[in-house]
Amino acid sequence: MSAYPEPLIPPGGTAPVPRRIRAMLDDRVVLDTTDAIYLWEFPPYPQYYVPLADVADGLLTDTGETKTFAHGDARVHAAGVGKAWVYDEGVAKGRVRFQWDALDSWFEEDEEVFVHPRNPYSRVDAIKSTRHITVSADGQLLADSTATVIVFETGLPPRYYFPRTSVQLEHLTPSDKVTACPYKGRTSAYWSVPSVPDVAWSYDFPTAPLLPVAGHVAFFNENVDITIDGVPQERPITPFSNPTQRPTDGNVSRP
Repeated sequence: MSAYPEPLIPPGGTAPVPRRIRAMLDDRVVLDTTDAIYLWEFPPYPQYYVPLADVADGLLTDTGETKTFAHGDARVHAAGVGKAWVYDEGVAKGRVRFQWDALDSWFEEDEEVFVHPRNPYSRVDAIKSTRHITVSADGQLLADSTATVIVFETGLPPRYYFPRTSVQLEHLTPSDKVTACPYKGRTSAYWSVPSVPDVAWSYDFPTAPLLPVAGHVAFFNENVDITIDGVPQERPITPFSNPTQRPTDGNVSRP
């Protein structure tokens, strides 16, 4: 049994999107709908499925190819700088699902969203903690604090964000990696250790609900040794532990 809550919706599940969804390409709105649905292709990450009528004329070009998914067959279209899949039957009939990076930017109402839609059944809470938490890798202590911010996100293990003054940055090597999260925003820094590339990250300008983690440093639990109040923690197994478990269209790129 997992030590943290599992996603509620299995692959193939759907739900209405109560928010206005827009997307932009080349500085113009090419998609504007209040009638999208969520479809969970891969837990815990839903995708938007948008009515064809709410997509700008000329955006989609039928390639003549088809692709079979667990939730139905789709006609493959070129769209922007990527692909889109149009469904004529099944739960997504009359709708299109865009490869996220095919378009320049996505918005829920007037707020930009990164990487994938926000899961309506997920909570993401940033909570201050005085538990004594340490992080080590290859026998080297990397962080030690009794003043962390713990981020609890449904379907993922807790992430422990350390004040930079409690992180041994001399043992970490900066990298150029940048990722984004629909709940937290874009990362501002990544660090590696010899045995694990890009093992730690930071958000200097997170979204408003996650402001407590600004400037803090977090580590992938899956790849480091963590103790809490002196008790070693088991390394969790998550979609980020095994790249073969991730979606194949590049839509998941976040810590």
